[in-house]
Amino acid sequence: MIPFLDLKAINAQYRHDLIDAATRVIDSGWYIQGTELKAFESDFAAYCGAQHCIGVANGLDALTLTLRAWKELGKLKEGDEIIVPANTYIASILAITENRLQPVLVEPDEHTYNLCPTKTAAVITANTKAILAVHLYGQLAPMPELMALADEHGLLVLEDSAQAHGAAINGKKAGSWGHASGFSFYPGKNLGALGDAGAVTTNDDELATIIRALGNYGSQKKYENLYQGVNSRLDEMQAAMLRVKLQHLDTETQRRKEIALAYAKGITHPALSQPITAHSTLTSLENHVFHLYVIRTAEREALQTHLANTGVQTLIHYPIPPHQQQAYAKWNEQSCPLTEAMHQQVLSLPISPVMTDDQVDAVIAACNSFEMP
Repeated sequence: MIPFLDLKAINAQYRHDLIDAATRVIDSGWYIQGTELKAFESDFAAYCGAQHCIGVANGLDALTLTLRAWKELGKLKEGDEIIVPANTYIASILAITENRLQPVLVEPDEHTYNLCPTKTAAVITANTKAILAVHLYGQLAPMPELMALADEHGLLVLEDSAQAHGAAINGKKAGSWGHASGFSFYPGKNLGALGDAGAVTTNDDELATIIRALGNYGSQKKYENLYQGVNSRLDEMQAAMLRVKLQHLDTETQRRKEIALAYAKGITHPALSQPITAHSTLTSLENHVFHLYVIRTAEREALQTHLANTGVQTLIHYPIPPHQQQAYAKWNEQSCPLTEAMHQQVLSLPISPVMTDDQVDAVIAACNSFEMP
């Protein structure tokens, strides 16, 4: 079986460096908010082209704490509307509702799966205060257009960069476009820790200070609490692991792009729709780092069964859209036909920096040999 993602093999490449990093942390005797975290924050901020990086416990907290910090700054208040793509992973929505803000679900661009500036502009009201731009599957949302729209209407922009480490438009990377950006370092991400981890990047000094305090019990100075904060801190061990893996991110991303290009050229089955990239070309993939390689077909169940029978593991990202989840039962009657169709048709093929050329060829052959039911 060709695994969807072989995390053991990915991390085995750096086994000795990871062990050395873990040993360094263990021997230091300092496990929270120490030198490893400071070094990773500095390295990752520089990588993204941002002035600040604040390590937090996970990607959801990165989004939640940023919105909360804007509330503390008086830039948002309960009930304000936040525009977000309807087809995103539920974490994007959870961060909004946790802050008692109102998500405004927008149908995505049919081809890129990301926010469409025209559809976004159509739902802006006097209550709209922010855009949560999700870089779904690893492709940057159309940030030049969205930032122009935000500037025109005086809106905040929060990037959900959980799947887009290193993606760029005209050399400007995810994490440096919006007023702030939330990252996840969940183990399966392109830059994955060996546990849960996340971060916020921003160029706003005051925002960075407040987010850091909110994630540390609302405290900037021990035992003095300015806010009703939470415990959301990126620990020393995960920071050390991420420092090792950040050094190899661009190399791994290049391999993902090579595989994506092979899929794009090799999969010729007429019933399988492949990813379409914007702001780049197939020969110069800049804005898409292919966290996922997502195809679409009306015969998803049959295709997934066929691929499994030929030794190819696939996953569905995601089977149920947020507005149809029980957690948001009050939205269950809302109609988002394009989003609903996508969630019924999308299928993620294996894509991993440790895949061999033979495995890539096998996936292509399996897709092309699919017989329509």
